[in-house]
Amino acid sequence: MKVTFFSHSTCMLEIHEKNLLVDPFFSGNPFFDKKINFLKIFPKIDYILLTHAHYDHVCDVELLSRNFHNILVISNYEISNFFCKKGIKTYGINYGSFTSFPFGKLKYTWAAHSSVFNDGTYGGNPGGFLLQTDEGNIYISGDTSVIYEMNLIPNFGKLKLSILPIGGRYTMDIEEAIIASDFLKSEKILGVHYNTFEDIRIDQEQAKKRFFEKGKELILLETGKTIYV
Repeated sequence: MKVTFFSHSTCMLEIHEKNLLVDPFFSGNPFFDKKINFLKIFPKIDYILLTHAHYDHVCDVELLSRNFHNILVISNYEISNFFCKKGIKTYGINYGSFTSFPFGKLKYTWAAHSSVFNDGTYGGNPGGFLLQTDEGNIYISGDTSVIYEMNLIPNFGKLKLSILPIGGRYTMDIEEAIIASDFLKSEKILGVHYNTFEDIRIDQEQAKKRFFEKGKELILLETGKTIYV
C-alpha cells in the first residue's frame, strides 16, 4: 500500500492498482503553482475521498473531474449531492456500515469539526474514513479534535497507519494527536494539516520527538514524497 503526501491534507493512496485522492487542495495552496498540470502529476485518479466541505479540502474536485473523466467522488450525502448536481459522478455515504469497493471496504467515521462550502451551502456532517483492505487498514480522521469515538476504530482491525491532523487551532494539535493515537492503538501516524498557513505552523522536530517519547512514529513527508505501509 503506497501513500503519497502532497500538502495540507491532500494524499494519494494506491491500493490494488486503484488511486484514491484524499481532500484535493492545490488551487489557492501556497505550496503549488496556480497553473498546475494535474495530468503531469497523476497518471490516473480513480476515486476522490472528501472528509468535509471546507474549501481547503474540496476546491479542486471539479477541475480534477474535468481532467480525469472516470473519477468517483465518495463523501457524505450532502457533499456527494452537491457535486452530483454539477454532473460529477458521486457515491454518497454517511455514518454507518462498511461499503465494498474494488480497493476494499470503506466506512465513514465521526469527526468533531464543521462542514460548509464557500458559497454557504451546508456540507453535511464532517467525517473521516476507515479503509479495510487485504493489504492492511488505514484510518483517515479528517479535520477533528480528539474524540472518544476513536476508541471504537480498533474493533474493526489493527491499523497499519493513521492519518491525523496535527496543526492545532482548527484541529488536533500534537498532544491531542498523541492521545488519539492511544485511542486508536496506532503506532505509525502520518501527520497532516500543518504548516500550510502561519496559524497552523508547528516545530516538526519537536513534534516527532514527542511521538517518539510515547513509543510511536510520527511521519512528516515533504511534498510529493511517498511511504509504503
